[in-house]
Amino acid sequence: MESNRQLARIKTRHLEGFAAIARHGSLKAACASLHLSPPALSKTLKELEEILGVTLMSRDRGGVRLTPEGEVFLEFAGQSLAALRRGVEGVASLRRGGAELLRVGTLPSVAARLMPPAVARFAELSPTTRVVLRDGAHGALTDELRAGALDMVIGRMAGPEAMQGLSFTQLYLERVVCVARPGHPLVSAAGLNPADLSGWPVIYPPERAAIRPLVDRWCLAEGVTGLVRVVDSVSGAFGRSFLRECDALWFISEGVVARDVADGRLTVLPLEMGLTAGPVGLMTRPDSLASRSRDLFARALRDVAARIGDS
Repeated sequence: MESNRQLARIKTRHLEGFAAIARHGSLKAACASLHLSPPALSKTLKELEEILGVTLMSRDRGGVRLTPEGEVFLEFAGQSLAALRRGVEGVASLRRGGAELLRVGTLPSVAARLMPPAVARFAELSPTTRVVLRDGAHGALTDELRAGALDMVIGRMAGPEAMQGLSFTQLYLERVVCVARPGHPLVSAAGLNPADLSGWPVIYPPERAAIRPLVDRWCLAEGVTGLVRVVDSVSGAFGRSFLRECDALWFISEGVVARDVADGRLTVLPLEMGLTAGPVGLMTRPDSLASRSRDLFARALRDVAARIGDS
């Protein structure tokens, strides 16, 4: 009886506020994401703790930390919010004529190479599902996945901290390549070795990019020093345009530039970069509810990834 009374008093705003604070690790960041003032969000959390009769979070200079009770409640609060969102979307899909909605986040390493054939294959498997693609940086997309705003994210596996709370299913391995425009002096250089890259301006992966530690490790192992970094970026649009303007080099996942290389617009320098190989795969929330569309999209990804792996 007591649990029923507690359930009747818990509102969606309580769950969303608690989940946002846990996700961001700070009250200030959670307020910004929810467009609420700190007093309003603090009041919402206090109401929830009073309803449950426990302390869900402790606050210190390091931020907000979940209590054991908070850890337990967060898991089920996330499941409840995910189920509620899916229910709302299901009603909306009926209004649109019954089409199911699938929200997919794509990282740059897969947006150009994997996703076009995967979406085409998925259209054959589930022609009535509406796919919404969202591209962006790893941290931004995985944050949206944890929040339930995305159903899955496709891309490279990042470090342990960035992958916390997510499930990862590997599709294939992908290396980083160093590319240049076809007429670059290093393209025709005989016996090219990593030391020859020194002194040339480069586009280098930024700090939060999944490939940054891999490229750092490769440069350290190969003794590559003296790189003149023009800009830290993984933007495909910028990289393609910039290399047409100058003799810069570009460290980027091979999937981003696979089509450019095949069409002769860019050239991969003949360097052994197997040390940069890392898994590309499907990221989901382990507590989310799998749908028919999500399962079929995963199948489409596996079908296309098998062809990439063979190549």
